[in-house]
Amino acid sequence: MFGYEFYIDTTRCIGCQSCMKACEECETHRGVSMINFDYIDRPNTIATAAFVCMHCADPTCAQVCPADAIKVGEDGVVQSALKPRCIACSNCVLACPFGIPKLVPERELMMKCDMCYDRTSIGKRPMCATVCPSQALAYVRPEEIAATRREKPSNVFRFGNQQVTTKVFMMTPNAEEIRLDVVDYMWEGEAVEVFQ
Repeated sequence: MFGYEFYIDTTRCIGCQSCMKACEECETHRGVSMINFDYIDRPNTIATAAFVCMHCADPTCAQVCPADAIKVGEDGVVQSALKPRCIACSNCVLACPFGIPKLVPERELMMKCDMCYDRTSIGKRPMCATVCPSQALAYVRPEEIAATRREKPSNVFRFGNQQVTTKVFMMTPNAEEIRLDVVDYMWEGEAVEVFQ
C-alpha cells in the first residue's frame, strides 16, 4: 500500500489482544503470533503494549546472522529467517535492541513480524492493524496521523550511543527521537530498592 506507514501508540493499547489473534491468522505465520505483547508495569498498573517488528533500516538481527538467513526487502521490510538457511542459533533474538524476534523451537526457526508481507505486498493492511479497536497499531497515511493525533511520530531511537532508524513509527508526546538506555532503568530499580 503505497504511502501507508505503520504506527505504534502504546498509550492507546487496551490489552484486548485482538492483534495477537489476528496475527496468528496471517498465512506466513502459520498459526504463531508475531506480536510482542507486554504489561508495562504489572505490579502498579494494568497498562499494556503491543509491539511489532520495528523493521530497522540497518537491522542488527540480519547483521549477526551467521547463515545469512534474514533478508531485507526493497521496501525495507525485514523478513523472518529463511527456513533452509536458519540454524536456530538465537543470535538475532539476542541482538535485537527491541527484543522482537522469537525462536520457535518446534520449527527450529526464528520468526518475527514481517508486516504481513503476504497482505501488504498486494495492497492490504497488516492483520493486527485491521483489528485493533483503539488504533494502538495503525497502518495509515502520515496525513491521517497528523490530523487525528496530538502525539508526534518518531522512527529514531537511541540506545545509549547507538542510533537506530526504523520503518515503523512510535507515537511520542514531543520528542524527535526516543531515548532508551538500560542504565536508566537499572538506576531506577536500584533507587527503588534503596528507598523501600
